Amino acid sequence: MSITLVMGVELGVTAGVLVSILIHLYKTSRPHMAIVGQVPETEHYRNVLRHDVLTDPAILTIRVDESLYFANTRFLEDRIYDEVSKQPKLQHVVLMCSAVNTIDMSALESLEAINERLKAGGVTFHFSEVKGPVMDHLTATGFLEILNGEVFLSQHGAQSALRGGSLIGKRLPALTRG
Repeated sequence: MSITLVMGVELGVTAGVLVSILIHLYKTSRPHMAIVGQVPETEHYRNVLRHDVLTDPAILTIRVDESLYFANTRFLEDRIYDEVSKQPKLQHVVLMCSAVNTIDMSALESLEAINERLKAGGVTFHFSEVKGPVMDHLTATGFLEILNGEVFLSQHGAQSALRGGSLIGKRLPALTRG
């Protein structure tokens, strides 16, 4: 407001727009991400810090609550690598994308880097609950051809398949309360 009084309406509006853009970039550059587990006796998955849920030491599921784009891709990479380093028995990472509405090319490059690094470490990278437009983009760019894991329709489907529900003869790992 003081810029408008001192410098004029045009500069005041321009300053307001620039400040709004900077605030938006700042807020979305560090999106909320939650490690999720299964609510007992349901097909629902919630934040392990807020709910009494079941987790599997071989499966890490991270839910991203923001679209993925150039301003937050490094934060996503760092968070996944940090969580993976804490879990020595980890075999699968599932990126739960229920709140992801768009993915830009910078995010796609980060996802490729995550995929390669996890693959090199013997960990499989999967996706769950991917929205149609995001899936279209992943398909069109050829990302799904290099993905070392699968894309699951639901998080419960991912958990069931990875724990052995669709893999005959696989022993189910024990779930723990998280």
